Amino acid sequence: MALGLFRVCLVVVTAIINHPLLFPRENTTVPENEEEIIRKMQAHQEKLQLEQLRLEEEVARLAAEKEALEPVAEEGQQQNESRVAWDLWSTLCMILFLVIEVWRQDHQDGPSPECLGGDEDELPGLQGAPLRGLTLPNKATLDHFYERCIRGATADAARTREFVEDFIGVDSMYENWQVDKPLLCNLFVPFMPPEPFHFHPELWCSSRSVPLDRQGYGQIKVVRADEDTRGCICGKTKLGEDMLCLLHGKNNLVQPGREMKDPLCARDSPYLDTMQVMKWFQMALTRAWHRIAHKYEFDLAFGQLETPGSLKIKFRSGKFMPFNLIPVIQCDDSDLYFVSYLPREPSGGTPASSTDWLLSFAVYERHFLRMTSKALPEGACHLSCLQIASFLLSKQSRLTGPSGLGNYHLKTALLHLLLARRAADWKAGQLDARLQELLCFLEKSLLEKKLHHFFIGNRKVPEAMGLPEAVRRAEPLNLFRPFVLQRRLYRKTVDSFYEMLKNAPALINEYSVHIPSDHASLPQKAVIL
Repeated sequence: MALGLFRVCLVVVTAIINHPLLFPRENTTVPENEEEIIRKMQAHQEKLQLEQLRLEEEVARLAAEKEALEPVAEEGQQQNESRVAWDLWSTLCMILFLVIEVWRQDHQDGPSPECLGGDEDELPGLQGAPLRGLTLPNKATLDHFYERCIRGATADAARTREFVEDFIGVDSMYENWQVDKPLLCNLFVPFMPPEPFHFHPELWCSSRSVPLDRQGYGQIKVVRADEDTRGCICGKTKLGEDMLCLLHGKNNLVQPGREMKDPLCARDSPYLDTMQVMKWFQMALTRAWHRIAHKYEFDLAFGQLETPGSLKIKFRSGKFMPFNLIPVIQCDDSDLYFVSYLPREPSGGTPASSTDWLLSFAVYERHFLRMTSKALPEGACHLSCLQIASFLLSKQSRLTGPSGLGNYHLKTALLHLLLARRAADWKAGQLDARLQELLCFLEKSLLEKKLHHFFIGNRKVPEAMGLPEAVRRAEPLNLFRPFVLQRRLYRKTVDSFYEMLKNAPALINEYSVHIPSDHASLPQKAVIL
């Protein structure tokens, strides 16, 4: 094609160059008459016509060749373009599928993107309308609802606490915010090993490489008193023939790795087994009650099999009182306790093995609420907010079944807000605003699948709490981490949460049958923990 065009251009240029009028020859003479000039012009014109015909034939031939070559070139070009287009489309499809997969991993079971939250360090400021635009009842309705439905339960809890003694009371009953009936007492029962054994607790944060599913857990090593090598090096190094350990003697050297054969330890392990402890505890309770049952005028029945300490006292009047006795082991000299199970809470994941014990901060939580209440205004609304939220969650769970959201999550959110808000923000007149903020905080946490444990890794906790330094400096623990792995549970939890918000006005109005016309603000009573 290029060669043909070059030949055409060459012919045209040659014709122009040879034109006599443009470049006359030096030796020629100018014709003397007009007829000779006309004759020469006609002859030259005939030559030009012949050359034009030849050029037209050449152009026609080149055009025919071009037409013959165009399908082949177009086919090759189309193939190249098709190949490029296919490669581009394949790349775009791969990117699209990758984006869809990433989106599905993070948001398939979550709400729409416009509901996602902002900076995690700020108080909830969601894009779009908070709580999906759902509104809560006004303060007058909330006050009346609280007086009719919740304050009575608070008084009943105080009388129940007087009946139960000699144990470590924890959770909502002893923090004065339980509203669910029947009232339930959760009691810690510390126990110690028999002589000559004792416990060595090991926190998860004491190790540098701990799986995520073991964060918040610990193990309890059972050793004999004469095997405690924490202050002696005779079991870790060779003393030599002429050296003697003054603590253990020559014939009583420490033997590291000796298998524990105690019934409460895991098989071939020196660590305490939660399942063994639960079985032992239930058998011990049964034997103890059979020995003293004749002294009391009520019956004692065991509750759920998966919670061996679940008991129910039945009085002759027909009334009953449930409570949970939970075997625990104190962590050194702190208020931390290792527990084998937590009753009536949504599953936050199962321990990696039966030797993993969950670390409970229940005593610290009770101390923090008590310390905070002393600094808040009289009749502060913090516990009222928690009680109303717990009431709504309880009713919703009965409607749609339990979800991944529990009372402990509600309390954790409140503790974070208590630490972030000024004391003046918790006045009695701020009940509706603080309840709205508590629910917004929960919404933001659910959408981000992130709710940090209040104590673990939180250096903002006052040092007066006496929290162990290892726990304060640990990495923050995400209580909503199970939602990342359990997508169905997350989807159900989010749906249940918004359904609870949707039903809240009707539910509160149903329990608040009538609000007096002169009712502006019912007096709030100070709560003493």
